[in-house]
Amino acid sequence: MAASNTNPGAGAPSDPPARLLSAAALQDRLEEEVSRAERQGSELACMLVMIENLEELAASHGQQLRGQLPRYLAGALESELRRFDAIGLAGEDELLVVLPGADSTRAEVVARRALERVRAIKIEVQGARTPLHTAVGLAAWQDGMSAGEVLDSARAAVRASSAGTANGDTSF
Repeated sequence: MAASNTNPGAGAPSDPPARLLSAAALQDRLEEEVSRAERQGSELACMLVMIENLEELAASHGQQLRGQLPRYLAGALESELRRFDAIGLAGEDELLVVLPGADSTRAEVVARRALERVRAIKIEVQGARTPLHTAVGLAAWQDGMSAGEVLDSARAAVRASSAGTANGDTSF
């Protein structure tokens, strides 16, 4: 299995990117940022990226892909983030990007850049390339929202995004 961007055959890393947070650490970070936004009256947005065809890819290209692909995707997205943004595993097929100080407009800019990176990823196994299908949802924290509500809002946006694309192309 190889994941490729513009350089076909580039191998997917087996180690997660340095900043990839576990689900528990991600939840802690999101709660910390919600608390900071409440105290300071600052903006906070999140971007949830769901790998829609992870099950299909794992079934056809090997179960080891199930663990490797989210980490590879996080590494690709990491280059589009600021140093103080956080990225972590929100679920087996979900990555959450926490964007402190970002309003919905800024989050959309980040999402568009991330989409460009994601669209370039193809999974290559024994010479056959399969596109990576993702859905992206954005959520902006509003006064009174908990960390769980922000994540639920991002998941609802992903569901709406996914339902709006019949061809499995990346969208938000």
